[in-house]
Amino acid sequence: MNRRDFCKSLGTGAVALALLKWTRAARGEASGAAPAAAATKPNIIFILFDDLGYGEPPGFRRDSPFKTPNLDRLAQEGVKFSDAHCAAAVCTPTRYGVLTGRYPFRIGQFGVLSFPSKPIIEKDRMTVASMLKARGYHTACFGKWHLGMDWGDVKSEAAARTGTPVADGPTTRGFDVFCGYTEARSIRTVIENDRVLGMYEPVEVQPLMAKKAVEYIDARAKDGKPFFLYQPLSIPHVPHVPAKEFEGKSGQGVYGDWIYEGDWVVGQIVEALQRNGLAAGTLLIVSSDNGAEGREYPPLRGSKRSIYEGGHREPFVARWPGKIRPGSVCEDTVCLNDLLATCAEIVGAKLPDNAGEDSVSILPHLLGTAQGPVREATVHQSSGGDLAIRQGPWKLIFLKNGKRELYNLKEDLSETRDVLAANPDVVERLAKLMQQFIDNGRSTSGAPQKNGIHFELPKPVAAAAGGEGGEGGGRKKRKKAQ
Repeated sequence: MNRRDFCKSLGTGAVALALLKWTRAARGEASGAAPAAAATKPNIIFILFDDLGYGEPPGFRRDSPFKTPNLDRLAQEGVKFSDAHCAAAVCTPTRYGVLTGRYPFRIGQFGVLSFPSKPIIEKDRMTVASMLKARGYHTACFGKWHLGMDWGDVKSEAAARTGTPVADGPTTRGFDVFCGYTEARSIRTVIENDRVLGMYEPVEVQPLMAKKAVEYIDARAKDGKPFFLYQPLSIPHVPHVPAKEFEGKSGQGVYGDWIYEGDWVVGQIVEALQRNGLAAGTLLIVSSDNGAEGREYPPLRGSKRSIYEGGHREPFVARWPGKIRPGSVCEDTVCLNDLLATCAEIVGAKLPDNAGEDSVSILPHLLGTAQGPVREATVHQSSGGDLAIRQGPWKLIFLKNGKRELYNLKEDLSETRDVLAANPDVVERLAKLMQQFIDNGRSTSGAPQKNGIHFELPKPVAAAAGGEGGEGGGRKKRKKAQ
């Protein structure tokens, strides 16, 4: 995708109050429509890459040197979202948003968890898995959890042994079965349900997770019960350990081979669906949890951890044969948080007020029936505590140091020209909306909810004349990544 095509993908996006009415009308039309659930509920699979940047799959950047043939094929057979965002610019908070439909800043989660970290999803909080399980779905997770578990007296990975019990893991948050690991740097310690399965070499783990997913799909095909499969990879996160059969296959070194192996996992799942005759009855979504690690892909500014677009704009594709028009493109803004509300609408469920407070159903976008944006606005966060609110082409950034920046992404996707001083009305409107989202404990319609912590926006301070601010200073020139 060249710069001109990329900029076009942002859409027009009205900036006045008309946009508020338009988005709310579009969202109300979707919620008022008859439930999309058919007599046979669709299987739902969500594959989440780890640190895969927007500019890495060729389907999202035409001159990308990396190979992701399975992901590219899914985009051709389904819909590609050109303006999709994760909830945060790092792993843990994004995963919290994916499963709960709630912005992670509401619980103060900006950074990532470590091996012994306790669970951050409250026991009584609805997740995508628990909601679908309550409606007859079998649920499974294979891969990187990174949302905390209770290891008891075990304080480090070195102290874990085969058979070590683990409490408050995925099987207590809605999943019937789990096999995976706490986080990428603890990939050696593989857990199955509530205890350590064994110690593995890092190179063995992704093929093992793929094998678990294929076996799971084979088993589900036999019982005919609808299923939800959450497959969070740890590719292309470190350690970069492509299996021998992928070495040298990408032509882009170890990193490229690692991405190629991740794409192979996608292909294994697709092939299992085809072999079992389940493809037509399955909604398959693939995305990533944050931007690439240390790799900036122009025209996007920033990478993993950043409040700028390179930190949280993600590749996002969905395929649902017979429902999603092949080769379609959605240019409206969506968020990975939207998985919960989307699944709820698919199965005809109404979310309670204390669930999915920041989740909006994108089913109209999947089906091609949306009359406009379904989101009123979208909140982003960096790992360092910066926040931003996006509405139409406008993005207002609240830096942790009190500085604020405003960008018109339609005209300046690279976020190089801060137009805050020239647009006081836009700044006031977006700041007011952001404060409303904080005060209400939600960004969607429904009864106000309490945030998990007391949260306040930093008091605004004047930016230095001619400066840009932003994560420690002015715009830094960075070497373009391949």
